[in-house]
Amino acid sequence: MNKLNSRFSIFKRIPHAISMLFGIIILVTILSYLIPAGTYERIVIDGRNTVVPNSYKTIVSTPVGLLDMFKAIPLGFKAAAEIIFIVLAGAIMFGFMDASKAVENAIGTLVKKLGLKNKYLIIVIMTFIYGLLGVTVGYEHNIAMVPIAAILSIALGGDLILAAGISVGAMTIGFGLSPINPYTVGTGHKIAQLPIFSGALLRSMFCLIALSFMAYYNVRYFKKIIKHPDKSIGKGLNIRELSLSKPISEYSMNGKNWMVISVFIIGLLTILYGVFNLDWYINELSAIFLIIALLCGLLSSISATTMSETVLKSVSLAAPGAFMVGFATSIKVLMEMGNIGDTISYQLSSLLEGLPLHLSAICMSISQSVINFFIPSGSGQALATLPVMLPLGESLGLNSQITILAFQIGDGLSNLVNPTLGGLIAMLSMCRVPIDRWIRFILPVLIILIGISFLTLTIAVAINYN
Repeated sequence: MNKLNSRFSIFKRIPHAISMLFGIIILVTILSYLIPAGTYERIVIDGRNTVVPNSYKTIVSTPVGLLDMFKAIPLGFKAAAEIIFIVLAGAIMFGFMDASKAVENAIGTLVKKLGLKNKYLIIVIMTFIYGLLGVTVGYEHNIAMVPIAAILSIALGGDLILAAGISVGAMTIGFGLSPINPYTVGTGHKIAQLPIFSGALLRSMFCLIALSFMAYYNVRYFKKIIKHPDKSIGKGLNIRELSLSKPISEYSMNGKNWMVISVFIIGLLTILYGVFNLDWYINELSAIFLIIALLCGLLSSISATTMSETVLKSVSLAAPGAFMVGFATSIKVLMEMGNIGDTISYQLSSLLEGLPLHLSAICMSISQSVINFFIPSGSGQALATLPVMLPLGESLGLNSQITILAFQIGDGLSNLVNPTLGGLIAMLSMCRVPIDRWIRFILPVLIILIGISFLTLTIAVAINYN
């Protein structure tokens, strides 16, 4: 693994997140002049726009001008308003919980009970817990859990990068490779008319292997920064109000702390009920976060003035991450302005024709990874590409289950480094990690998982996975 890290030391010079995203904005603008505009016909099925196979056609080019390129930025913020606000709402909620000292006391007491001697075991257990949340609950729905990992990591002697690995890394892998992901697997099975969530065994095995490697990598990184603190990728990141304020031995929970934690848990259970039974999404989650924040303030007997100051301080800490969400979404807006998204999907699918059977499954997964940077929505990508990829897969000799597996892997793994994915940027912002540093940390994991995924697809083709 040391050789792998040194081999990719070039990624230590990854540009700042703002520079990276602005470079992509310029690239997409240029591509709107080079790539022909095109579109698929779409029909509404169950309230969703679904691509009609073999309906691609070129249309009059709509290249993006200089003014429109910059206009796409505020339009991106408008399109991402819900995700931007949930970042702020989540920060406000944890701002109030931090002011009550409930989270700090809970983490301190937990570490005190388990003992620092078991810190590596704690990292492994928490990685799998966050991974399970990704598998079963979803992605953005878990945003409130990210700061807990930050406080825990700092308490154990780690850094914010480790916190992101425990929470964001595990949840991204768990969600992306989940055998019961309703957005990718569920939508794909519905389009292909397969039994919902069928073929779960192979997906479950791959997901478990991927989470196990993430846990191993987190522990390995933790040991490295304990032995050599100067090698911490999170060096210099702001840990203000995330670090413990007293020795572990002095921590305990009082009555008010338990009430605040109880309100938080009840809020999370309410969210889970709403998500699975009432079709709640981002705005409802934001509302629950704000209710939790208010109740925490009241239970902690915080004055109105202190509450107001807490809100503004929390917003100031979350503002950079919230900005990045809107800035990243402007790339999606540019793609729509230039009408080149469907053309990219069409051209990538055309490249697969005539490839050997095993290679076609792997290349199909790679093409989905590329498309994911332009359509960073699992269900949106499924509706846009699978109606094209499924018939293509059949013509190549790949059954629908393998095509959907290739789609899921391409989408799920590329989410780990996708700067246009609002949920990733939002959750990284909750533990104050810029995406450029995140990519430096997660890249070796991604490379190993890509290798395992190619092996998985090869096995799937060999056994005619169905």
